[in-house]
Amino acid sequence: MKEEFLTIYKKFITRAGSAELLDFLLSSKSDFFEAPASTRYHLSKPEGLLEHSINVYKCLKDYLDRPRVKEVYNLNVSDESIAIVALLHDLCKVNVYKKSFRNVKDDSGKWNKVPSYDFNDELPYGHGEKSVYIISGFMKLSREEAFAIRYHMGFTDKDNINNVSQAFSKFPLAFALSTADMEATYFLEE
Repeated sequence: MKEEFLTIYKKFITRAGSAELLDFLLSSKSDFFEAPASTRYHLSKPEGLLEHSINVYKCLKDYLDRPRVKEVYNLNVSDESIAIVALLHDLCKVNVYKKSFRNVKDDSGKWNKVPSYDFNDELPYGHGEKSVYIISGFMKLSREEAFAIRYHMGFTDKDNINNVSQAFSKFPLAFALSTADMEATYFLEE
């Protein structure tokens, strides 16, 4: 799976700073390629974040390839933008999950210790905005890319409901990425 990510990244993401961002992701300063996607829910396992990022990429490509999206919605997005927003939308999850254990009852009512993850964010900057912040430290994002990543959680971001509507209306890639993220999470990874 790591090779698939690297192939997509290197083929499509070529703007200034992209090599440095990839170096960071591959370095010992980042657990991107080993991290889970969540503490207990979708892809709460080693390499879950990597798998989720690739799933979102594939879902976004499929969505954007639909004739209706191209012809009626007039949403034509470059391969580079697709790869950036899909592969990097959850960089906010790098280095925040720590291996742990939790107690779970089995069918007989006996408690068992099972592997788990705790969430410990040393840089509590929000979700989508933190990903934009991390990426922007290495390379420049277009406004549409930044809004897509910032609002990829869609209406689950209850603190910003009005902003989500406006972002989706003004930046259709934000809606498309949110749709791809939800499709990957609820249909491929559930």
